[in-house]
Amino acid sequence: MPRRIFSIILLVFFLSGNSLAVKTINLPTPQTIGKVSLEQSIGLRRSEREFYEKELTQQQLSQLLWAAQGITDKDFGFRAAPSAGALYPLSIYVANKDGVFHYIPDGHKLIEISSEDKRPSLVRASLGQDCIRVAPVTIVIAANFIITQAKYGVRAFRYVCIEVGHVAENIHLQAIALGLGSSPLGAFWDDVVKTTLEIPENQETLYIIPVGYVKK
Repeated sequence: MPRRIFSIILLVFFLSGNSLAVKTINLPTPQTIGKVSLEQSIGLRRSEREFYEKELTQQQLSQLLWAAQGITDKDFGFRAAPSAGALYPLSIYVANKDGVFHYIPDGHKLIEISSEDKRPSLVRASLGQDCIRVAPVTIVIAANFIITQAKYGVRAFRYVCIEVGHVAENIHLQAIALGLGSSPLGAFWDDVVKTTLEIPENQETLYIIPVGYVKK
């Protein structure tokens, strides 16, 4: 009898372990040479709110996330956007029809947080900005201020906000280079966005960027 009970416990443990397996998406290798110059991207960038629902390719998504926080120096782990003390307190989240994902720069991959399309809820959390629902991809930038605060004290708030700007502009310019458009959104209920996307309590949501093919 004890052996049978032990076998049942092992079976339950095995099944529960599989059910809790985390879905990982390995992104395509980003391109380092594009068809649109930096100067052209700067000149063409506009805040767009009218998108087609056409899906982005994995390569396009890969490129956007690489521009945001991709590792550009494998020896030292430096990323595409500068960070005070190279502490990198920011986290990048992606919301699309397939669910919510957390971007992991180390390995250039996505970790699934939810398999539910949270964009309609994100629209409500963003005061009804419907471009989030229509755009095929919405990128959310969050920050753990404590990481920077531990080294820089009261200056941490300033440094993190500066870093968010670096990352966001990289995303906007990369979108243009890919033939896409984007919009910088700052009007939203911070805590509601955090709850909707299941962002950890120690992070604060700072920036939302819907990205997609622009309606002309």
